[in-house]
Amino acid sequence: MKIEKAKNIDNIELSELTARSKSYWNYSSDQIEKWKDDLTISSEYIDKNEVYKLKEGDQLIGYYSFQSADYKKVKLDNIFVNPKFIGRGYGKVLMNHFFKLVKNKGFEYIYLDSDPNAEKFYQNLGFRVIGQLESSIKNRFLPIMELKIK
Repeated sequence: MKIEKAKNIDNIELSELTARSKSYWNYSSDQIEKWKDDLTISSEYIDKNEVYKLKEGDQLIGYYSFQSADYKKVKLDNIFVNPKFIGRGYGKVLMNHFFKLVKNKGFEYIYLDSDPNAEKFYQNLGFRVIGQLESSIKNRFLPIMELKIK
C-alpha cells in the first residue's frame, strides 16, 4: 500500500471512484447525475491542487485533495474511498497522511464542507461543526467543519 501524488492522467479513474463512493450513501442515480460536474476531477484540477491517491498494487483504494485558503488555513476539498474498502480504516490512513503533510507545510487550521453522511467520521478525527451550507437538495445542509492542527 502506498500514497502518491496523483498525475493529471489519473482524472478519469479518480472521477469514477468519486461517483461510486458518493453512490455508496444511497443517493439516487438521478442525483449522482445532477452532481456529475461536482464529482468530476479534471486534469486541470489535479494540476492546480494537491491530490494524493492510495493504491495497493494497481488498485486505487482512495484519494484526497486539498487547497490552501491562506497561509494558515487549508481546505480539504475531497476524500473518497472505493466502496469495497469503506469501513476498513483506509479513510483514516488517507487523513493521517493529509494531517502530516499539511502540518509539515505550516498550516494551522483545516476546514471542509462535509457530506452529512461523513460528519461523524470527521468528528471522530477531532473536527467540529462551525456552520452549515445549504446543498442542492432541498432541506439538506452540509456541515462546515474545522480542526486546529496540533
